[in-house]
Formats: sequence, C-alpha cells, structure tokens
Amino acid sequence: MSSEIKKIGVFTSGGDAPGMNAAIRAVVRAGSYYKKDVFGIMRGYEGMIDGDIVKLGARSVGNIIQRGGTILKSARSEEFRTAEGRKKAFNNLKKEGIDSLIAIGGDGTFTGLHKFFQEFDVPSICIPGTIDNDLSGTDYTIGYDTATNTAVDAIDKIRDTAMSHNRLFFVEVMGRNSGYIAMNSGLAGGAGAIIVPEENYSFDELMKLLGEGSTTEKKSNLVVVAEGSKIGGADELARKVAEHSSYFDIKVTILGHLQRGGSPTYFDRVLASKMGVAAVEGLMKGENDVMVGIRNNKIVYNGFDAVMQKHHELDSESLRIAKILSI
Repeated sequence: MSSEIKKIGVFTSGGDAPGMNAAIRAVVRAGSYYKKDVFGIMRGYEGMIDGDIVKLGARSVGNIIQRGGTILKSARSEEFRTAEGRKKAFNNLKKEGIDSLIAIGGDGTFTGLHKFFQEFDVPSICIPGTIDNDLSGTDYTIGYDTATNTAVDAIDKIRDTAMSHNRLFFVEVMGRNSGYIAMNSGLAGGAGAIIVPEENYSFDELMKLLGEGSTTEKKSNLVVVAEGSKIGGADELARKVAEHSSYFDIKVTILGHLQRGGSPTYFDRVLASKMGVAAVEGLMKGENDVMVGIRNNKIVYNGFDAVMQKHHELDSESLRIAKILSI
C-alpha cells in the first residue's frame, strides 16, 4: 500500500443515519492501525469552512459503535456551494496538514466531495450513509437496515391497535425518492398495500384493493406509504379514502424522524465497520473521487458518474409478492 497519505479528515454530512458513529470509529482505528493521523471535522462542510477540526485517536472513538446519530454532528452548508466557501475550507485543511478526506453521507455529500476534488485535487472517498438506500453502486447504505427495522417495529405495534378496533391505518415512512423502507417494512409488517415513489400506483387501484377487503369483511388493514408517493402522503390518502367510503374507521401514523434515531442494528454496525476500513485502505491504494460500496458481500469502489447517473432500482419482485400476500 502507498504511504503518501498521512493525515485523513473524516466528517459526516446531510441527514444523520444509524451506523455513522460505527463508520467514524472504523476510519479512526484503521487510520491508527496504518499509522495515519485522523482528524474529525465537525458539522460537515460547515465545520470545514469554520475550521472546526479536532484530532481523533483510537481511544477517542471508544464506546460509540452502538450509538445512533453522529458524534461529529452534521449540517447542510450553503456557503460550501460557493467557490469562496470551498476555498476557505481548503485553506483550513492545509493549515492542519490534512491531505485526504473521507465523507460519510448521501448523494449531496458525494456531490460536494466530487466538486472539491475537481477543484483542489484532495484525495477523497465517500462512505454511503443514508437511511433511504437510494445510492447506486452498493446493495446497502449505512442506516437503512436500522431505519427499516424501526419501521417494522412500529408497524407491528400499530397492527395491534388496528385489529383491536377494526381500523384502517395509513403509516407513512421516510423515502422522498426511494421506496426501499416502505417496500420492505410493508412486506415484513404484512401491509395490505405498499405505495412507493417508483411505482405508478393509482388512487383508483388503492380503492379497488380496499374494496376487495370490504367484500370479505376485512375491516382492519394497513397501508404503508413512502413520503414521496406520487398519489399523496398518508394524511392526503386517508382523507381521500374517507371521502369515497364510510366503511373504514381510518387513522394515520407518520413515523418521521423516529426512523433516523436509535442504536444501529448489528448489520449496520458491521457494514459501517467494513466500509470505514475500506475507505482508509482505498485512499492508501490510490482510490480517488469514489464511493465505497458493497456488492454481493464484497467491497467495491464506484466512480462519481457511476453513482449519480443511475438510481438504485427497487426490487419489483418484493412488491409483487407483497400484493399476493395482501389478500
């Protein structure tokens, strides 16, 4: 491996995701293992601009693998979108002697890192940390498994009250452009219908499905809706169904930011650990302007264009199975 990289800056950016701390821990400890200095950049690109940078060691990241959120904090930075802001950030890195970067975040994080690499040629690698699982180039993103398990746990609890009162519940989960959480939490939770942004599911189709339930006297049901649904969120769909039918007693639950919090699952901890080590080793091997991914349980490195020009496609087979099981 190359010894050119000496000081690594690591930061989290965009929305937080369970497992980010495990990734930070892996980067810091892998850096220490390979005798590299690692610096934590607070509040993402905003902290880079403000010079809010602290040195981290193997002991400073102890007891964080099980914690949700991010010890480095996260923020969105409008100033980093400007050439002046990025120049200020670069000068702060130079002042600390930081010669490489590892970012943990989603597509916005990777876009900022790519722009920074183009302008200043700082060796950089992105680790995909987002609950949406919407990035091409990896089977899973850090945080997705935990968020989906949180949604399943909530759906299980909602089902109890739905059956006790013969109610129809609309449960809205996160997923502005990606239906992965909705699809798999709905399938695992036995939802009667799953509505995702990727599918052209119409309101008439939903009413038909609910109508079929009423003919068999199925009064309790669950509809899982991704927040980015093309036919409306849970509140809007519940209102429309109530206007068209008086058969159901309708309730709505919006899970919201509940899905971002909590201790990461074992899967997200292991995934984050593997990706954190792979990011450090990738920098040492000369990988630049790439995102770490995992495909068929093997680490891969994806170029910016490969990640950004293609959406992580939803598994249509799971949706087909969910429809079969919803009767």
